[in-house]
Amino acid sequence: MFDIGFTELLLIGVVALIVLGPDRLPGAVRTAGLWIGRIKRSFSAIKAEVEREIGADEIRRQLHNEQILDLEREMNAMKQTLNAPLASLTEPSPDSVAAPAAESSSTKDKGPSA
Repeated sequence: MFDIGFTELLLIGVVALIVLGPDRLPGAVRTAGLWIGRIKRSFSAIKAEVEREIGADEIRRQLHNEQILDLEREMNAMKQTLNAPLASLTEPSPDSVAAPAAESSSTKDKGPSA
């Protein structure tokens, strides 16, 4: 991440030894290690929380999409059930076709009424 090599770490150690001295350097390194550990733990906790939220959002989105698909299926089923009686009303039945033909033949036989 920071691309710090061994020579950079050695230089930082020498400068710290000169500035802090050999008496306070072990305590300072220990304190720095504790702070770095706390920062790493807090970043990992934040990262885990963000990943959990992203996963929860994705699950919510999938559930929402599934609910929409279920509603569309129900709508299509209702359309089919509603269109079936309408289709039977618009299509002529065999009885309705035969009835006008029988009426027209019976009026021909009677002839003109006087």
